[in-house]
Amino acid sequence: MKINLPQLYFSKLMRAITEFELIDNDDQILLGISGGKDSIFLAYAMAMMKQRLKKRFSLKALTINPMFSPDFPEKVERIRKFMHDLEIPFETIDVDIAGTIEAQNGKEPCYTCAFFRRGAVNRFAKEQGCNKVAYAHHHDDAVETFFMSLLYSGQLNTFTPKTYLDKMDITVIRPLVYFREQEIIDAIQYHGFTPVPSPCPHDGHTIRQTVKELIADMGKDNPQLYSHLAAAMRKNNLGELWPASKNRKEMKEAYYSYMYGK
Repeated sequence: MKINLPQLYFSKLMRAITEFELIDNDDQILLGISGGKDSIFLAYAMAMMKQRLKKRFSLKALTINPMFSPDFPEKVERIRKFMHDLEIPFETIDVDIAGTIEAQNGKEPCYTCAFFRRGAVNRFAKEQGCNKVAYAHHHDDAVETFFMSLLYSGQLNTFTPKTYLDKMDITVIRPLVYFREQEIIDAIQYHGFTPVPSPCPHDGHTIRQTVKELIADMGKDNPQLYSHLAAAMRKNNLGELWPASKNRKEMKEAYYSYMYGK
């Protein structure tokens, strides 16, 4: 397969790889592939970078069958062929995420799914001798996670482009962090793969989808909203914040000084 992307796409990949030092010589990188637009683009982009970068690294790909639907074997064959064309070794494993979510009795399904997917991918990576795992999270994902964290947990938090998991001795990388979602949608014209629809019964009915729609709606009145949220994710852009909350013990001395003059 001829692998090529416009210069703008290559530049965004290079910026992420260079700024966050995502790839080193002799890396063995496992790609998490769902068959959706993001992970397919990740595979295509990483195959291109393997051809163009002066670094020695290998790629493998893994698709997890979450057992949501019986037609997984048919869908995965398209993914397998695409990976074959990209010369990326490809495997699949079954993880009964559907059954686990059902047993959770209404608890947040996305957290359960992500938790078990990550665990399965990390274990497979270790078994295959991979030292890095690459995911297809893009810039919109990061901004939505940041805003979602503020709204639903009261924290300023998002995922990082590069994360070392000390318990597993694996580094997670996200080479697509400078891509907007629409750019990945537009990239279908370059790689030609029609994304596999998500088998998840909760797709489109999640907290993340709610936050995505909220950002889009608020952005109609404030066109700078997205860029402001993106800027706020950077450490150096934090403004004035309240100090950390104190407990009773920490306030005891000051309390008595106010009440009793001591």
